[in-house]
Amino acid sequence: MMGLNQFKLAKYALMLLPVFSLPASFTANGSDDNKTEAKSAPKAEVVITEHSIKLNGDKISYKAIAGETILKDDKGDPIASIFSISYLRTKVKDKRKRPVTFVFNGGPGSASLWLHMGLFGPQRVVLPSDASDDGAAPYSLVANEYSMLDESDLVFIDPVGTGFSRALGENKGEDFWGVKEDAKSIAEFMRRWLIEHGRWNSPKYLAGESYGTARAAALVDELQGGWTDISINGVMLISSILDFSHARYQPGNNQPYIGFLPTMAATAFYHNKVSEQDKALGLEVFVQQARDFAITDYALALLQGSRLDESTYASVRKRLARFTGLTENYLDRVNLRVSGSRYTKQLLRNQDLTVGRLDSRFTGVDYDSGGERSDNDPSGYGIDGAYTTAIHEYLYQDLDVKITRPFNVLSIDVNRGWNWNISGKQMHYVNVAPYLGKAQRENKDFRIFVANGYYDFATPFFATENTFADNGIDNARVTMTYYKAGHMMYIEPESLKQLAKDIRHFYHGKSDDTKG
Repeated sequence: MMGLNQFKLAKYALMLLPVFSLPASFTANGSDDNKTEAKSAPKAEVVITEHSIKLNGDKISYKAIAGETILKDDKGDPIASIFSISYLRTKVKDKRKRPVTFVFNGGPGSASLWLHMGLFGPQRVVLPSDASDDGAAPYSLVANEYSMLDESDLVFIDPVGTGFSRALGENKGEDFWGVKEDAKSIAEFMRRWLIEHGRWNSPKYLAGESYGTARAAALVDELQGGWTDISINGVMLISSILDFSHARYQPGNNQPYIGFLPTMAATAFYHNKVSEQDKALGLEVFVQQARDFAITDYALALLQGSRLDESTYASVRKRLARFTGLTENYLDRVNLRVSGSRYTKQLLRNQDLTVGRLDSRFTGVDYDSGGERSDNDPSGYGIDGAYTTAIHEYLYQDLDVKITRPFNVLSIDVNRGWNWNISGKQMHYVNVAPYLGKAQRENKDFRIFVANGYYDFATPFFATENTFADNGIDNARVTMTYYKAGHMMYIEPESLKQLAKDIRHFYHGKSDDTKG
């Protein structure tokens, strides 16, 4: 049985991953016709409420549909219940022109409350603006002036094992926990939703965060990869991770050291661990110099390994110390290779502080300062109380949901049980980025929006840039944006404001590239 600190660490690790076959196949034609052998499906619990919100000077009337969708196999037997919350604007003249956006978070194992209560939804929870701990209740929930309801109808999806969603009958959650399994079940949910709401001919978008970006790529392939084609207009990837080789610290894999370095530079800059001369450069210029070093001299040094001559080694070590804020002595001891988890513990060790992994602006205090890694993630426990409270109060007080079984915010079981096999062969690193390149080649209207936080050690921005520089992706149809915040950049007020503006531009087909 794991101790409390181990449990918490595992809990927050779910959001850092960054992070098939169903028991029987789905019906090919979407029919729910009763068959003699079909088992009776449990009654789906659904609640519909009416609301309004003022956005950009306009009063938006909408209905909220909170409830379950029962997925069935080809015999008509129920296999899973997917809980979702849909927001549909009322009094719309032509639904064909009204976009619908399907939204989910990641984990794997996370419900969609983070993007729901932090960015897209009609209400949001307010956190301290200075990256300090959220403390205890009461928390403040306010009408979200940045909600996307004026641009698009919204559907927040909780995959099986998260939120209220669950496997049914003799089926197990593990049957839905995997890259391909997950994409197939969410695709079936979307197909059912489009039929039920008459939206097959509406513009369709996906919005995912963290592992939700990998889900979005796998889902695009599932939706557009066959003749029953559900074409997607665009995806919004918030804190993206598509090629997991960039996040797996294993002997012989140098990708993470390269991809994480500019995030270390940004973090050192934020915590004043750089020289006055470098501070005068400004964050964006300093980070760009770290990028240039990471992809050239540093990458070449790592590739050379023991073949690196002493003089070059010393030069690389000195420049690495400049960008990381760590001592040359420490960098020598780790052979020029600093993992993200080591860095978050080491940077402020002399101050008896650790920095956050989801958001390195946050700091925390461990049981002691001599350990190898942080006890917990201060940027995880710094926000989870507020978000967990917000979704529960909102579900039961505003949406009148009656379901009383536990709402799974982040499931360790889902994360540990995830099937990463996507090719039928043993794979160490999943890479779903090529799906996006394929989607662009086969859909001329398919566009990609990517939001990056400078202080994100879960899905570092430079690793994302390296992914998009390859994998057959047409970057002319990719909008990259950057924010002075972390993994959930929308918890920082100015970043939230800018992110909402950037997403609105994306809906309208505009590019406001703020690459730093």
